[in-house]
Amino acid sequence: MENFKMVEVKDAPRVELHNQLGLTGCEISINELPPKAAVPFVHAHKQNEEVYGVLGGKGQLYIDGQVVDIKAGDWFVIRPNGHRAIHASEDEGIQFICIQTKSGSLQEFTAGDAIILEERECLKFCVCPKFIT
Repeated sequence: MENFKMVEVKDAPRVELHNQLGLTGCEISINELPPKAAVPFVHAHKQNEEVYGVLGGKGQLYIDGQVVDIKAGDWFVIRPNGHRAIHASEDEGIQFICIQTKSGSLQEFTAGDAIILEERECLKFCVCPKFIT
C-alpha cells in the first residue's frame, strides 16, 4: 500500500519516527525519561514549533527561564524561539510525545483539507450507526 505505512514502536527511551515512517511534513518522537533524568540540553529551533503530549508520569518543563509542572494528560505547544528542556520528577519518570513541524506551514486542517470520497466499502466495518448510510 503506497499511501500507508505502519511500524511497531519498541520499548526504548527515545524513538524518532521521521525515517521509520518516511515523514515529509513533521518529525514525531516518543520519549521516556526515568525519575530524576532530564533532556541534557536547553534548545530552541530555527523554524519548527513543537507540540508535546505527556502520556504518563510527571515532571517539569523549563521554558524561557521559567519552570512549569507537567503531568500525564497535559498538551502544550512551544514556538521555535522558546528555550526548552524537560526534566522528570524526583519520584516518577515521564513519557511524552513530541511533534515537530514548520511554524506557519498549516494552511488547512481537518474538514478544510478533507476530500470526501464516494467510497462506501469501508462502512461495512464501522460499528457506529451514525456513519452508516
